[in-house]
Amino acid sequence: MKNRIIAVDIFRGLTIVLMILVNTPGTWSNVYAPLLHAPWHGYTPTDLVFPFFLFIVGTSIVFAYQNKEPNSTTYKKISIRSLKLIGLGLFLGAFTISFPFIKEFAAIRFPGVLQRIGVVFFFAAILFLNLNWKKLVILSATLLLGYWALMTLIPVEGVASTLERAPNNFANYLDVKIFGTHNYKPDYDPEGFLSTIPAIVSSLLGIFTGLVLKSKREDKVKLMLMMGAGMLLVGHLWDLVFPINKALWTSSFVLVTAGWGNLVLALIYFVTDVKQVQFGSIFKYVGANAITVYFLSSFVTKLFYMIKVDGETSIHGWLFNTIFVHDFMPMKLSSMLYGLGVVSFYCLLAHIMYKRKIFIKV
Repeated sequence: MKNRIIAVDIFRGLTIVLMILVNTPGTWSNVYAPLLHAPWHGYTPTDLVFPFFLFIVGTSIVFAYQNKEPNSTTYKKISIRSLKLIGLGLFLGAFTISFPFIKEFAAIRFPGVLQRIGVVFFFAAILFLNLNWKKLVILSATLLLGYWALMTLIPVEGVASTLERAPNNFANYLDVKIFGTHNYKPDYDPEGFLSTIPAIVSSLLGIFTGLVLKSKREDKVKLMLMMGAGMLLVGHLWDLVFPINKALWTSSFVLVTAGWGNLVLALIYFVTDVKQVQFGSIFKYVGANAITVYFLSSFVTKLFYMIKVDGETSIHGWLFNTIFVHDFMPMKLSSMLYGLGVVSFYCLLAHIMYKRKIFIKV
């Protein structure tokens, strides 16, 4: 424990807190713009949250597997953890409160957030065990450039490809062909098949940051700031020809989000690990049970939308309208306060679990 980087735990927990906040407004019809995803191209603070988590997954891989041998035992543990994450995600996509508690097969969403975390973790961990940092750099660049080529050069059924939301968008086209009705939307999935390739790079970039943090260098903060600024610059330049887009997880999106990830983590590291300032303990508690807290929040939120208190109004709607909606308060503020209330509950739960030394490994 004494060798743990406090900033990594805080960053992980902060990311989960933000994931819960943006996923649980009081009403989706009244949400402040920064708490919504960009409609298509571009990005908002909300679009940073999920790639931040994949970034910190990569950073954590360094601490967990740097001294592990790439053998069958290690591969088995990685595979089991990956399958657990995928299984939890599929459960969330399939669950309903009506007996037999599983949606009709055609309505089950196959991709998802936890599924992507599981797949990305699997490949990033395996690659880290078998490749040195120079080869990982080359692989990351190759995957990002290759994804750009796939998305812009390959015609879709004889029609020139597009990066807009359209049938001749190659990633969207593959999602429909592979998953059919099992996508988040009829025409695409933000955690789709092809976009998982650059999502893996999001974790590989986190691995490079983990290597910096694990090293004995004295200029770690400066190096992370330089890495972050460089990725932001290249990502925004690339945006001119390959737009920043979360739904497609474009290569420019990978670099920009990893750039911001480095800058935020560098700031937290400077405050907590360099200056030894006591900060963000509640986020550390959430980070200690990150997947458990995220899964519980997703599952309970789903239940709150499904279960009706009077035959028409859901638990979610009743709580929001009864406690948070007032004539003197703007509806967007009420909606955000509901989300903050949900966040507070899970922070309290994480605090109790941490103090009682309850750590659920997924």
